[in-house]
Amino acid sequence: MMRAIYFFLILMLAIVVPQAQAINLGETLKDVVKSTATNSTETSNTAVKSESKKAFNWKNPSREEEIQIGREIAGNLLGASALVKDDALQKYVNQVGRWVANQSERADLPWHFGVIESEDINAFAAPGGYVVITKGLYRKLENEAQLAAVLSHEIAHVVRSHHLKILQKSQLLDMGAGLLGKQVGKDNQVIRKVIGSGAEICARSLDKSAEFEADRMGVVLTTRAGYEPYGLPEVLQTIGQTGKDESSVALLFKTHPHPDDRLVKLDEAIGNRLDKIKDGKILGNRFYKLKN
Repeated sequence: MMRAIYFFLILMLAIVVPQAQAINLGETLKDVVKSTATNSTETSNTAVKSESKKAFNWKNPSREEEIQIGREIAGNLLGASALVKDDALQKYVNQVGRWVANQSERADLPWHFGVIESEDINAFAAPGGYVVITKGLYRKLENEAQLAAVLSHEIAHVVRSHHLKILQKSQLLDMGAGLLGKQVGKDNQVIRKVIGSGAEICARSLDKSAEFEADRMGVVLTTRAGYEPYGLPEVLQTIGQTGKDESSVALLFKTHPHPDDRLVKLDEAIGNRLDKIKDGKILGNRFYKLKN
């Protein structure tokens, strides 16, 4: 149960750019946890200094504040599932993800991508550019175009602020909004309380319109990145063939429309307009194979 709750928390989680560097998501998240553990003892010492700093804007978070919220959410992931211990895999996924994210209007975010140790079939996004997919889902992929499609769907959630909007509507963030006059140091404690005790709020699945929008936008981003545009429909077809009673898809089917419904909506939105795209890349030979 706790594992599912943590997953819900992070849910709130073609050409590789030659110069793209791997993002060490593991170290990033460890830094989040470390700062969280020590912040409570430092708050009293920094309260005076923080008086002159700008209060946390809960109602309309800045880019930096959104990233901070996402970091706190992503930090909780470490208590649920670790990153797959395969540096080459993590580097590869970051390269593909950052290339696709660069095609969006939020290319300026410090995007972080990772594959976690879970046999569930799922992917998650958190505000500020944190995207995680499970090893179970990665196993289902057959080429780089499909990987790009999965990541593009999650990137779309971040770009459209789908999860951030749910947090903004929550009573916990309303509580935070009442502290706009407080110091940043104290607001940091509120952020942690929002993330730490907001499980049932974060557990709400996005509405269907948000998922359908992310599907549509995901196809566009994948195509802009130079990949064959049918990667996402292929992945949805594969997932749709998984039995509803299988534990690996229980969470996905609970929080998302059924893949068949998503395919219908994609077909209605796109029609045959992608048929004209003839030079999209699949890159099956470059797709990184899991070691185990």
